[in-house]
Amino acid sequence: MHTLKNPLSFRPSSRPTSPAPPSRPDSGIGMERSKPLTKLSLNNLRRASPAPLPSPPLAPLIQDGSYLEMLSLKLSEAVSKAVAQPFGSPAVSDVIGGKRPIPIGRGSALGALIISELKSANGNPHLHRAIVRSLQRPLSVLFSNLSTMMVPLLSSPAFLTPSAPTTQSPNSNAVQLHALAIAALAGELLEAFDDLHLGFDNDARGDGLKAIREGLVSLVHRVVNPLIGGIRNELVPVLDALELSNPAKVIPGSKHGLLHSSIVTLQSIIPVYTQALKRYTSSRTAQNLLAPFVISLVWRTMVAICHRPATTSSPPSSPVPQMRKRRGSPSATPPLTPPPTRFTIKLPSSRPPSPPVAAPVLPLSPAADVRALVDLFITLPVPVADTEGGRLAREAVDEALNGLRALADLFDMVTHLIRANDGLVEDKALVEDKTLELQRLTEKIPTLIALPILLRAQGLDIHSETVLGLSEEDYRNSCLTGFGRADECGTLVGMRVYEYLCTSEPIRSVLLAWLEMEIIDE
Repeated sequence: MHTLKNPLSFRPSSRPTSPAPPSRPDSGIGMERSKPLTKLSLNNLRRASPAPLPSPPLAPLIQDGSYLEMLSLKLSEAVSKAVAQPFGSPAVSDVIGGKRPIPIGRGSALGALIISELKSANGNPHLHRAIVRSLQRPLSVLFSNLSTMMVPLLSSPAFLTPSAPTTQSPNSNAVQLHALAIAALAGELLEAFDDLHLGFDNDARGDGLKAIREGLVSLVHRVVNPLIGGIRNELVPVLDALELSNPAKVIPGSKHGLLHSSIVTLQSIIPVYTQALKRYTSSRTAQNLLAPFVISLVWRTMVAICHRPATTSSPPSSPVPQMRKRRGSPSATPPLTPPPTRFTIKLPSSRPPSPPVAAPVLPLSPAADVRALVDLFITLPVPVADTEGGRLAREAVDEALNGLRALADLFDMVTHLIRANDGLVEDKALVEDKTLELQRLTEKIPTLIALPILLRAQGLDIHSETVLGLSEEDYRNSCLTGFGRADECGTLVGMRVYEYLCTSEPIRSVLLAWLEMEIIDE
């Protein structure tokens, strides 16, 4: 048994030299060295590849509500910063109750935050809808705060005092600055709404921001409309005075030369109004209000100038009767030595004062006045055509200005195309040629604007009472209130005038041929 206790045949030969724990790394190194390098790289990649696969998507974060809670807090903080008072020393001219106006750019910063959060949805409709729903509460709070701040400003008498800037005080007062700052914040936020197409859905299941959008638009209109209306009320009487044949004034350095006195007034005040309108309409929403303003000015100009009576270039009355009147006037102490006085009057030294008395009064040129007004109107700010609404508003303004330019060309050419009793001396072919040229000139001008000019060129003095049975005031209030109303009434008034001319002037003229084409086109 002693011999069988430790037999050599049952003793493992590798046991003394290969313990289990230390043999694994050595054997592994040896095995790895015996394998190709390509297999080693593939094995390493295969072991590390399962780690990036379970990357958590955004959906689980939304489901637990943590992301939306943080977003709501972030938006609430951004809304508070938007209406917070700015830092720095306040200026005396813009402080009301110890508060300064909201700085420009607060609405843009809030809008940029909303845009970045919605873009982070990465096309996920559920995430996008959840973010939009989270916007409703903070934006409602913002609109409520802005409305509360706006009420005392609009009810203050200083908001429209003065109603329009002047050359002496071109800047806005403190109340106007605060109201314009609130309108600017709302307008900047609306630009973000436009970029994201928010607040347009009428469906209750939509984004739910339509009421907020309409409220912000109302804030802008309540501030900007009265301020623009104040400027318009100041300009309308000046434009209406263009109908009067006031003496012309020579403007030094002007390319138009002789101008109406109203245009001289406009040349001094329009630059002040231009700068004020730029302050009022800093946002796209406010800029859309410029279109009806500019178009109304163009229309009042057309109505006034087309009804201006024709002036003749007759020489001025001689100043001799005035001299006689002075000589015959009673005098308590007549001069004792008239002959020396008579001789001193004839001396060259006394001649310089005489030219102002005998200065000729030249007639006005409607074409020059119209072109001068076009040069003034194109300096006014107009809507920016970067949105669909802005593009349509800009096209309407351009169309009105093109009509005003065409009116100047009509004044230049009307005397060559229409003359008194032209049907008696011109043949049919010449009448047709002139009619086509006249139609080309009046293509961009409303019929009711061109008609008074052509009637005066024909030598006719036809009143609305004779043709329409309406007084001049009733005719203007019913048919000449704007471009749209003039187009509606153009055909009816043209037919009445055509029938009247046919009965009074049976001979065909350029005016009758033009009226026929205008009625047919309508």
